[in-house]
Amino acid sequence: MSSITDENPWDDGVDYANRMRATNFEFCKPFSLSFLADIGGPYWGLKYVQGSKPIKDQNVIDQLNYHFNQNRTGDAPTFDVPAAPVTTEQNNPVEEDDSEEIVSDPIIAEEIKELNPDLKMDIMGTFQAIQFVNESDKINGLETLVNENFYSLFTFFQEENTVLVPENRKFMIDGVYKEDGSIIPGIRSIPDALLIKFDPNMMDCPLQVNLIEYECYGQKKNTASIKSGYLNSTIIPQLMRFAAGFSIITDRETRRKTVDNWIEKFMDYIARAENSSLEAKMVRWVKELNPKLNERAIYSEIEKLLRKAFETNIRVLLIIDELSREQKATIKNIINAFKLENGCIGFDGYVVSLVQRINIMDKSAQYALTVQS
Repeated sequence: MSSITDENPWDDGVDYANRMRATNFEFCKPFSLSFLADIGGPYWGLKYVQGSKPIKDQNVIDQLNYHFNQNRTGDAPTFDVPAAPVTTEQNNPVEEDDSEEIVSDPIIAEEIKELNPDLKMDIMGTFQAIQFVNESDKINGLETLVNENFYSLFTFFQEENTVLVPENRKFMIDGVYKEDGSIIPGIRSIPDALLIKFDPNMMDCPLQVNLIEYECYGQKKNTASIKSGYLNSTIIPQLMRFAAGFSIITDRETRRKTVDNWIEKFMDYIARAENSSLEAKMVRWVKELNPKLNERAIYSEIEKLLRKAFETNIRVLLIIDELSREQKATIKNIINAFKLENGCIGFDGYVVSLVQRINIMDKSAQYALTVQS
């Protein structure tokens, strides 16, 4: 396994706290894991296969290595997947799905716990869900608290490979002008933060521009109808304006002005004395990509990489206190419809909740329980 990544190639990827990029693959022919029953007992599947957790039993590790090496092959195996049979609801009524319940029999469940104590979920503590005041409150606002704890919340955005500019209103998408020189209302928009991500594995465009929008229903927008109305009338149109500002649907000259303005402001930001570490970080990125680059050419190379990212690798990020998977999928389809010079504008959404401690039982545990009244 390589570095932590925010890429999510599978629909259920959001169910995992961390996702990692896999490198240096080795392959083998499929082999049965039934031999694990001799080591782990009748519930070996739950012990070794269920869930995402490391296998610590050295005997199991040795056996897996042995069988893998016995079946090692140079190429990835292919599988013949039979076509699903054609069925109708009339002939095949929908049955209640119990697949989410791993063990339903309480007697068997207790037996499994006794035989495999590692399967028990360890609870760190209990928490009470509370509401943010709003988006911008300086003490209890979503934007304030997320910016202060950004890298602890989003561990897949590694600090050494990103530059976060949390200054609200620093960047504005250049609007469309009337003949008298004034801006057409509703066209200009300002993201709440800018995140530049460096990925040396993406050689075509190693920088990605992330436009961050913080939104919060908070304590006042507290009914389903109000939240739905605000999402459809305010949040989605705002995200669409972000996407439109860099999409090919906006004329090339307007896009160029916006990109030039943003690059200039970004370079000024990292050049500040208090941001010297950010400037050094970007210099390191460029040197990693091209170790032979002349020192005098480094800053022009940074601008060149930024310009390419604005043209081909932009993503809109929504960070909000409530968002269903269906709403997220809908917004993603809308934003993906805005095309760039090469590809489309990406989208991702993250829900951040505020909770208050009730009780801490085990600081070394991995899980916690939250109650919401």
